Amino acid sequence: MPKRVPITVAHGDGIGPEIMAATLHILKEAGAELDIEAIDIGEKVYLAGSSSGIEPSSWESLRRTKVFLKAPITTPQGGGYKSLNVTVRKTLGLYANVRPCVSYHPFVETKHPQMNVVIVRENEEDLYAGIEHRQTDQVVQCLKLISRPGSEKIVRYAFEYARRNNRKKVTCFTKDNIMKLTDGLFHTVFTEIAAEYPDLENEHWIVDIGAAKLADTPEAFDVLVMPNLYGDVLSDVAAQIAGSVGLAGSANIGEHVAMFEAIHGSAPRRAGQNLANPSGLLLGAVMMLVHVGETGVAERVHNAWLRTIEDGIHTYDVYKEGVSREKVGTKEFAGAVVQRVGLTPQTLKAAKYKPVEGEASERRQAPAARVRAKKDLVGVDVFLDWSAASANDLGSSLSGLNGNGLKLEMMSNRGVKVWPGGHPETFCSDHWRCRFLSENKAGPVSHPQIVSLLERVAGAGYDFIKTENLYTFDGERGYSLDQGA
Repeated sequence: MPKRVPITVAHGDGIGPEIMAATLHILKEAGAELDIEAIDIGEKVYLAGSSSGIEPSSWESLRRTKVFLKAPITTPQGGGYKSLNVTVRKTLGLYANVRPCVSYHPFVETKHPQMNVVIVRENEEDLYAGIEHRQTDQVVQCLKLISRPGSEKIVRYAFEYARRNNRKKVTCFTKDNIMKLTDGLFHTVFTEIAAEYPDLENEHWIVDIGAAKLADTPEAFDVLVMPNLYGDVLSDVAAQIAGSVGLAGSANIGEHVAMFEAIHGSAPRRAGQNLANPSGLLLGAVMMLVHVGETGVAERVHNAWLRTIEDGIHTYDVYKEGVSREKVGTKEFAGAVVQRVGLTPQTLKAAKYKPVEGEASERRQAPAARVRAKKDLVGVDVFLDWSAASANDLGSSLSGLNGNGLKLEMMSNRGVKVWPGGHPETFCSDHWRCRFLSENKAGPVSHPQIVSLLERVAGAGYDFIKTENLYTFDGERGYSLDQGA
């Protein structure tokens, strides 16, 4: 008797229990040998006092099974509740979010009948680090964090995924014409790693025009890799223009644990009505079966689902008069898929999955050894909460604090240079960046010099709310200039 595969299952909130029941029924009838450990997550756990939405004991189940099939959950309204998805992804190191976005023309309405795109999204960094501060009465900030190791892992995963799945091209989206250091690093890493895969085409697009091209001509792309925020937004867009967000599954891959889910939410308004489409979660479960080596079962499930879609058996969200044959509920749709286990689609391309030997190699490969750059401290940005002076008055006043090797070189407001030589039309908030650099650009600055400067700033009655040390790395500037600087 084959060994059963242990997985952790969460039935979720809203429509979650219904679509999970339908998914597990199909998997069982298709021959999946699963040993299921059920855990509670989501709204019930939040309201019981856990701000993360998951009980401490559930982490042990996830570490034991290493595979998590998760239905969507509801986060209660109001502050203080952290995103459970982000918590699980970051806690367990699920760095790669993989979202296939495929059209099922002519059986599901779409303007893009040839669309077959996979978005590989970095899953741990970027603005989703969630590091935010209210710094003044008028201004809040969110820190965008991009690391070289994080970028290397996700870019390499995208190229390995493309190679393993017979894809031809990997495309990178960034906004490095504006965010030259953060998105610039991601683009640099992409270029470096692309050179290791001469068998695959590679290209880079600025994300705004790339997104427009994706919405208009998705068949121009194959595998897309991008930082977290862009990937989150564009994978939903891609799924919707392919036919429906409700048809898209998602894999979250880490070095130790993997999580599989639908990309849609818990839709509490549809709960308990036998209306919800289980397809997104089911296709996430197909990705799970491939991940654990059950490729034969994955093919049976996926092909039965494709045949059901071909036969016009549709839930309300994709039902269309003249195309669909029968509008069914959640349970009936699951039953229709089960009836077609062993059949293959006649028009749509049948699913075929390779054995997964070596599937985890790209997750285990350590980043290439690098010589650490020579890092020199050359100045400091001092951020002030200040609203009682013009830029010229503030600049003149702060210049009086120069000394001990540091000199005020520039001030900006919301990223625009306002002193010296600012423009009267520039709107200023109460949040000022004041850049002090080594006098005469003579060389490195010490921490005691910065501490002394801050003492002078505080002694003069200024409220400094934050500092950022300014460094060069092997002589190259490690900080941005300002618009107009």
